Formats: sequence, C-alpha cells, structure tokens
Amino acid sequence: MVRGSCLCGSVAWEASGPFELMSHCHCSMCRKAHGTGFATFLAAPASGFRALRSGDAIARFESSPGVFRTFCPRCGSALWSPAGERVFMPAGCLDDDPGARPLAHLFAASKAAWDEISDSLPRFDTMPAEFGSEVARPAPPPAPPGRVQGSCLCGAVAFEVELPLREMRHCHCSRCRKARSAAHATNVIAREAALRWLRGEERVVSYKVPDAKFFANCFCSACGSKVPRVDPSRGLAIVPAGGLDHDPGARPQMHIFVGSKASWHEIGDSLPRHQVAAPKPPEP
Repeated sequence: MVRGSCLCGSVAWEASGPFELMSHCHCSMCRKAHGTGFATFLAAPASGFRALRSGDAIARFESSPGVFRTFCPRCGSALWSPAGERVFMPAGCLDDDPGARPLAHLFAASKAAWDEISDSLPRFDTMPAEFGSEVARPAPPPAPPGRVQGSCLCGAVAFEVELPLREMRHCHCSRCRKARSAAHATNVIAREAALRWLRGEERVVSYKVPDAKFFANCFCSACGSKVPRVDPSRGLAIVPAGGLDHDPGARPQMHIFVGSKASWHEIGDSLPRHQVAAPKPPEP
C-alpha cells in the first residue's frame, strides 16, 4: 500500500500493489505538463486504487484524443491517470516508498536538448504501442535573437526569456517533487526583467505554500502545465525548463536538496550535489 497527495493536500489517494511499469517519460507532453525533463509514473491495479480526498474538483485536460491529464486546480500538482485495469500515478507525489524502481526511459528520442540521460536503464525511442503514442506536435517557430521562448501544453500561456540565463539546476526538495509531480524540478534562473509574457498571463494560477518564505507553484489553469514564477523580493524569474520550446543554451549546473531526494530516484551524473540549498548566487 502506498499513499499519495498533491502539494496543497486537497487531493490524496492510496493504492495497493502489485506495482509495475515504473518508468521515466521524456515525451514533449510530459515535459510541458510537469515543467521538467521527464515525468515518472508507476502503475497500480485499478481495483486497489482509492481516492481519499478530492478537494473542490479534480481538473482534467485532454492532451490527446481520449487521453486526459488530471491536476489539482488549487496547487497544480499532476494527479493519476486511469488506463483500463491500471491507474498510472505520478511518482513525485507519492508519500511512501513504493518498493518498485524505474525500469526504463520512454520517448528518449524526444528528450530535451539540455537533459542528459546518465543512468544505465534501457532506453526506448517511443513506447510499446499498447500503451499509446506521442501525438505529433508542430515544431515551434525559431526564437527571436537573444531570447528563448516557452509555452504550456494547451498553448494558452506563452512567454520568452532574454538571454543569457543566470543558471540552471535540479531541485530535489519535497515541495518541488510535489509541485512538479516528478523526481525533481529543473529550473532556469533569470533576472525578473528578462521574463516577458507573450500571452495568457491572466490564466496563470499561483499557489504559495503557506509556511514557505519564497516557494510557489505557477501553472496554466486550463492544462496544469508549469509556467514561470516571479520572485520580486530577489529580482528573479524561476522558469520551469520543461516548458521551454527552444534550447536555452544553458545546461544544468548542480543538484540541490539531494538530502530530500526520492528514495526511488538515483542521480547518475557527476554534477555538484548540495544537501540543501545552493550557494548564494551573485547579486543580479
């Protein structure tokens, strides 16, 4: 038995095993929806799955014909997806160690340019046909010189960030794992003035964790995709790397809060690791 919940706690569930098919998905839709390089899902028998709390209402977005992605409309955490006799749960939202470990990388051919797969798990360019396929998405137009652009999964929200970027890092804290419903968040840090909304700013929902000094999760109200948030107190824009439509040129520089990382996730690269926060960056 494992339990799961969203960032704000409005939605919670439990599921009993056997658990199977745990895998990392690098498809463009998962990257947009979760705002990071990949999403990790775990399958459980539908017969052993039970919602404990469902808040006001669970939001749904049809990301491809007949396929719905669910999310908490209050905090933006991605939730479970029923699939016949199975329910696929986002591992980043699990409150317990499921015992299962990732078996493979799916849609590795679609991975982000900045995301390096550094472990020895099997890699598949797509995925077995019985589990669906990635819907072809048109390539975005080139970004204007000196800028990189991004958008949500449904396209209602779009933004651009002026280059160069300050830094890029993976965060394994429990808040980021819940907010992104993934192993970790991968964020690009830019000056606040470098971010410009192209459309849909009025659709952005921001959920601030009550006891957090800075942390908030921003997402599109229509599809739940993670979008940038601005921290005026520090003059920064925190941009979810999975939402970028172009290669930002920057690459991840470190892992932070590795003391809080998920038990089921192994860090395979040689980037610097910090048990808690990153060293203080230079002033903007």
